[in-house]
Amino acid sequence: MTETAATNSAGDGAQNTNEPGFHIQRIYLKDLSLEQPNAPQILLVQGEPQVQVEVDIAVSRLSEEIFEVALISTITARVDGKVLFLVEAKQAGVFEFRHIPQEQIDPMLGIACPTILYPYLRANIADIISRAGFQPIHLSEINFHGMYEHRLQQAASAAVENNNDAPAAGEGKIILPN
Repeated sequence: MTETAATNSAGDGAQNTNEPGFHIQRIYLKDLSLEQPNAPQILLVQGEPQVQVEVDIAVSRLSEEIFEVALISTITARVDGKVLFLVEAKQAGVFEFRHIPQEQIDPMLGIACPTILYPYLRANIADIISRAGFQPIHLSEINFHGMYEHRLQQAASAAVENNNDAPAAGEGKIILPN
């Protein structure tokens, strides 16, 4: 009976080889750093820290159907103009797109994959900041669909202007409000 079940499973897999599929291969913390360049003196300064958060997306093709998507974030907290702490994090995932049309892959890389990764990034950032002895910072939700549409508009504008230069630094990033 076990052999029959195994044979049927293998046969079913052969029939579905051309079926479209999206699979998460792995989610991992690729890079994380915390700096407190002005410690311990800055820790004695009383004041409300000013926090700046930047988030960006990077995509790398690993093979024909497999991509790495990384959310890159920099959080800088300042008190009286001096850096209290700086966190840089890169949360990544490996995603497989099997038999999905190319025109559907790009939106998935820019919207669906970052949406999957973002909760992991938020948790890792809150954890490292609290382990450093500060109140954790819980990042606001991000509309990755809006970010993707904004990037498409930027690309269209650049094409209309026939400007082949790279975009200015920071143009593709999201800077979250305090």
